[in-house]
Amino acid sequence: MTRLAMGPVDRRLADVTTGSLASRPADRRQAGSGEGFAYAPGVQRLTVALAQIAPRLGALEANLATHRALLDEARAKGADLVVFPELGLTGYQLQDLASEVAMRLDDPRLTGLAAATRGLSAVVSFVEESADHRLFIAAALLEDGEIVHVHRKLFLPTYGLFDERRFFAAGDLLRAVPSRLGAGIGIGICEDFWHLPVPQLLALDGAQILINVSSSPGRDLAATNEVGLGTATSWRTLMRTYAQLTTSFVIFCNRVGVDESISFWGGSEIIGPSGQAVFSAPLYDEGLFTVEISTADIRRERVALPLLRDERPELNVRELQRIVRERAGMASDSTADADAEAGFDVASDPPPGEPIGFGTHGERASAPRALDRGA
Repeated sequence: MTRLAMGPVDRRLADVTTGSLASRPADRRQAGSGEGFAYAPGVQRLTVALAQIAPRLGALEANLATHRALLDEARAKGADLVVFPELGLTGYQLQDLASEVAMRLDDPRLTGLAAATRGLSAVVSFVEESADHRLFIAAALLEDGEIVHVHRKLFLPTYGLFDERRFFAAGDLLRAVPSRLGAGIGIGICEDFWHLPVPQLLALDGAQILINVSSSPGRDLAATNEVGLGTATSWRTLMRTYAQLTTSFVIFCNRVGVDESISFWGGSEIIGPSGQAVFSAPLYDEGLFTVEISTADIRRERVALPLLRDERPELNVRELQRIVRERAGMASDSTADADAEAGFDVASDPPPGEPIGFGTHGERASAPRALDRGA
């Protein structure tokens, strides 16, 4: 098998996307902390800016200018963290345009945007091109002028109006990352949070703030839903559930506007570690919304409700290994019928006998009964 050479960009990607929090470079550890990672002390309140924007489809330069302007505006408002939506630098419905707006991690346009984050943390999303020319939907954590971490979208939907797997490759790494904010950051991209393991693994890996950047189209209009939009109700349910079960802040940043005929609903939110909404942005309206959160809420909730402490990842690993072996046919399926054929969960019915009504149905298959001679 030919092994592709890893260039400097891919080595940097490996540096910023692999390893647990405890194995990050020493310059991200507190002095005197030994081998374990220690978060920056004394950070109690953070100002988060949600950039609920309507990116222009395929207009990379225009969207870069919007990002830079909003970073400046957020800095002027005292923001510590600025979050942009999924594919905010390119627009969502790219299809064959994806390769034209893709950037490698050393692209001057991306590094130039990173340079604009002096004194800030920001999450931006774009099409990333790897050294072997695969295209990924990616989100990068930028801090103090550097690309600190890159997350490649793990789950690419192909149902309904979605066709992402046709144009993009799926990521295969999931890591939390320490940040200048004094809290671990875990990033997912839209569909990633429709899969239960993603927020749980990020929290177990050290994330205290879960960030989902999204390009969620508005669907299922109905007055019976909480806000008259089924998509919004579903997302709000997910975010509150994940926040409460992981006792983490959850930041959801969704875009607005229209790509071709697809409309995006916004409704960005910040959910506290108790599952209560801290802030909900309006539906469909573009804006930069700043919200103050208290990281002390994380400690209070995790001490009072130690769900993460009581998780048993070793149990998950053991049972998942069993399920994988059974699904691959490498072990007998413990949940299948005893008489089921290999690869099937349910035993097949016996073949039919003679048609009902002909008087001999079932008799040939049974042994003749002995005469009852009585007592």
